[in-house]
Amino acid sequence: MTARPFVVAIDGPAASGKGTLARRLADRFGLSHLDTGALYRAVALLVLDHARNPADPAAAAEAARHLDPQMLEDPRLRGEAVSAAASVIAAIPAVRHALLDVQRRFAAHPPRRAKGAVLDGRDIGSVVCPEADVKLFITANVAERARRRVGELRQGGAVAIFEDVLQDLTNRDARDTERRASPLIAAPDAIVIDTTTLDPDTVFERVSDVVARALKEKEWQQ
Repeated sequence: MTARPFVVAIDGPAASGKGTLARRLADRFGLSHLDTGALYRAVALLVLDHARNPADPAAAAEAARHLDPQMLEDPRLRGEAVSAAASVIAAIPAVRHALLDVQRRFAAHPPRRAKGAVLDGRDIGSVVCPEADVKLFITANVAERARRRVGELRQGGAVAIFEDVLQDLTNRDARDTERRASPLIAAPDAIVIDTTTLDPDTVFERVSDVVARALKEKEWQQ
């Protein structure tokens, strides 16, 4: 029987640092990476491009069913308008259902013949990959996350006001944690890391040790 690929599930709120961590882990351990948030942003972009309302379940679900994977490379996905629309779309059960198989196929069949995958999002450890070999929940207080997001936006040349970004993240947190469909929660067996006072390199090395041990254990079991 073919061994199940090694899977790392990383969850957490917006601007917690999970995306950067996921990419670095994928590079270090030779795993494929999927930013599942990009799937929802791509659906949001598709809805907006067709002048539809992101809060319309029918329009959002239709867009999710016709999602072209090539859209994940569109630089417009990082725009604030798309991100805001994606947060609304992600609360629609039909959208989450449509994208669930996409995420699970990626984990079960990682591209480029990789030995495994790293997926980051909001419900990876709890819903998408409940049998992941490593489950992480990366968080930070909302003020620190707002400070980081402002820095990212300004570095990219955008005008960013801290109070506005803080309110936006607060609203997103509420939508993510209070939605009925796959809310943002830490899986019971997830390792929770609060990055509020930690630099990215410290978090990366700490998590790398966890992943390395899990990989070694999986290889030994096989």
